[in-house]
Amino acid sequence: MKLIALLLGLVLERFVTNLFGLSEIRWLDGYFDRAFKLMGSGRGVRAYVVAVLAIALCTLPIFAIAYFLPGKFFGSFYLVASVVVLFVSLGPRDLSAEVDDFADASARGDSEAMHRVAKELLEFDPPEKSDKLGGAVASAVFVQSTNRTFGVVLWFVLLGPIGAWVFRFTDLLRRRASFESDRQEHDGKEPASFLRPVQNLHGLLAWLPSRLAAMSYALAGSFEPATTAWKAYYTECSEDFFDVNDDVVATAGCGALGRQAREDMADNPSAGAKCAMSLVERSTIVWLVVIALLTIAGAAI
Repeated sequence: MKLIALLLGLVLERFVTNLFGLSEIRWLDGYFDRAFKLMGSGRGVRAYVVAVLAIALCTLPIFAIAYFLPGKFFGSFYLVASVVVLFVSLGPRDLSAEVDDFADASARGDSEAMHRVAKELLEFDPPEKSDKLGGAVASAVFVQSTNRTFGVVLWFVLLGPIGAWVFRFTDLLRRRASFESDRQEHDGKEPASFLRPVQNLHGLLAWLPSRLAAMSYALAGSFEPATTAWKAYYTECSEDFFDVNDDVVATAGCGALGRQAREDMADNPSAGAKCAMSLVERSTIVWLVVIALLTIAGAAI
């Protein structure tokens, strides 16, 4: 049942999201802001407890669907509910469409539109130099694929719709915390104290999917350059344990693109983004094949 729900959810996310914009869960922003206020200074156990309670409270309806609706009739309802939850959990926007928007803006020479799309992908201001922009956007595509797709898929396979929603909710909480922290800094204030606890919780859930995503990039792309870059990164890494998730997928993904693609993106930023998106799509097929084999073997259901 998980495999069927997963396939249906991915198809809906790809073809319906752009049409209706249903994955934009902006109505949770007020809820997030209230949680940030309850975190207080953002230091110590209180901030983590508030964050976990905020996640748990919004997960209760899905928990009820997963565990309190037995029987054959409700089995069919559970499948439908799983597809809906998975569809909402994927996103918040279609990554492929954003890459196409970036490529179209590049072809038109519209630097303003390129900057806007790049900022949405990077979640911060992109580099000003054009020779750096391609690599930055390609890295962002790999990072966003973990946050928007692979993390959701993995936790759905492991814990069903509850796992998918918890990962999505935690990522939304992180994005909102990052936005609020940037806004405070722009106003001349200190960075938001609640940002670090939220990032740590998301990093905890993203640790495994980011490594599996990096491995799938190596399998779907240039294996040796990807693994070599991954190993080289760890020899120089001095970040905290959970802070390296984004760097791992970006390093392995860019390595898996191959030398020619990395050289091309310096001259044509959109080339790097499109190559990265192509690798993500091939990696998605790798994930689905593995999940299908596990399902056949009885390990995923």
